[in-house]
Amino acid sequence: MRYAALLRGVNVGGGNKVPMAELRALATGLGWTEVQSYIASGNLVFTSEGDDLAATLAKALRDGMGVDVPVQVWSRDQITATLDDCPFPKDTGKTVHGFFCDDDPSIDAQALDGLIAPSEQIEVRGRVVWMFAPDGFGRSKLAAKVDKVITGCSFTARNLNTIHKLAEMLDG
Repeated sequence: MRYAALLRGVNVGGGNKVPMAELRALATGLGWTEVQSYIASGNLVFTSEGDDLAATLAKALRDGMGVDVPVQVWSRDQITATLDDCPFPKDTGKTVHGFFCDDDPSIDAQALDGLIAPSEQIEVRGRVVWMFAPDGFGRSKLAAKVDKVITGCSFTARNLNTIHKLAEMLDG
């Protein structure tokens, strides 16, 4: 079965360095096949028949590279369904981000009200919180403090362009 692994917080701000060639080699060493990475922010596509893939990769990263980061693994069907369920226009690229949650997320309404700009929107769809920031994700107060708004889970974000690319890779 085809999967996408989403690593949180690698290769940002000088910490948790994970060279993608080493990540691919690590995954291949786990017996995973058709291993591909996409950009240096911790996206891995692979085929495996194993179980507990996120825990397996997280342990391999700790043991093999000394990097301890949250890892989520989503199947091809889950990524496709997530894209289909996106409540915002599919061609909005970097202005829409999906926050992939490891459990059901909660939204702190008070924190949201204090951070969200009039042009921004946020919507929960299953284990993905979608955020539309048409004025730019990097300029958004909400994006900068989204960890105060999304509660009850750990999460990692990908923009819509990246999610589309991962879906293409999973289909390829």
